Amino acid sequence: MRIIRDYKFVNPDDRGAAVAIGNFDGLHLGHQSVINIAREKAAQLTCPLGVVTFEPHPRQYFAPDAPPFRLMNAESRAHRLEKLGVDLLYELNFNATLSALSAEAFAREVIVDGFGLGHVVVGRDFNFGKGRQGNAAMLAEMGAEMGFGVTVAPLVADEKGEFSSTNIRKALSAGHPEDAARMLGHWHRIDGRVIAGDQRGRDLGYPTANLAIDGLHPPKFGVYAVLVDVLDGPFAGSYQGAASIGLRPMFDGKIPNLEVYIFDFAGDIYGAEISVALVHYLRPELKFDDLDALVAQIDDDCTACRKILSALPV
Repeated sequence: MRIIRDYKFVNPDDRGAAVAIGNFDGLHLGHQSVINIAREKAAQLTCPLGVVTFEPHPRQYFAPDAPPFRLMNAESRAHRLEKLGVDLLYELNFNATLSALSAEAFAREVIVDGFGLGHVVVGRDFNFGKGRQGNAAMLAEMGAEMGFGVTVAPLVADEKGEFSSTNIRKALSAGHPEDAARMLGHWHRIDGRVIAGDQRGRDLGYPTANLAIDGLHPPKFGVYAVLVDVLDGPFAGSYQGAASIGLRPMFDGKIPNLEVYIFDFAGDIYGAEISVALVHYLRPELKFDDLDALVAQIDDDCTACRKILSALPV
């Protein structure tokens, strides 16, 4: 997958694609539906399959001091899109120039003159242009005038409601990763490089791999049964474990993080890229009277997590 970030300087080989346009935070089943329609158009037109998205997320650009809300960072999104078979990722730099384009200017300067797109697929709730003045119906009209095809994809839902990034955040905030997975089509994952911790877990007999979660929507703080993929290095592979997300109240932590104890594992993975999938929320964070009580609880947590994970389909 090639990544293109500037619509004003585009290689001729990177023009003419059929694309899905959106922020695609989380890449849930609704997003995947939009991309699959673009895939069908790409096959019909014998052209590359592309995705047009924005970095930073427009909401992040306009409200940089708002609480973290993203379900995945740009690197995780790109990795997931590549797995979905996307050929071209047009990751537009969302800045003052781009945000000032009117809906018509975006269609002409970016879609037509910049990328020369053959077909565009958007969700029914798509908005674009300065002040979100453009919508899906307007884009279809502009496509007819400017010479590119437009398909408006229906929203995806089930009996519990619409599949959306907002609803996934609500599920994670409530400690319901299974509901998030139902909308995502896969377990919600937190990816990153293992960073150095304070090694208290090692002293307690439970060495953990630590990940920063800054910039991401924080799931409900507490203990989770997790699946862990070590993505590089000599210990690359898939494992099971128990993770704690939060402030570590026993040690007066100030910055939320994720620390995961990988079952039956003894390797050194500092600096490795790992992906932690949240499977089941076990309990909230607790502060114990002493370290012995904490270790006893960790013992119980690991036993419970092993049981939960052993019941997953192979």
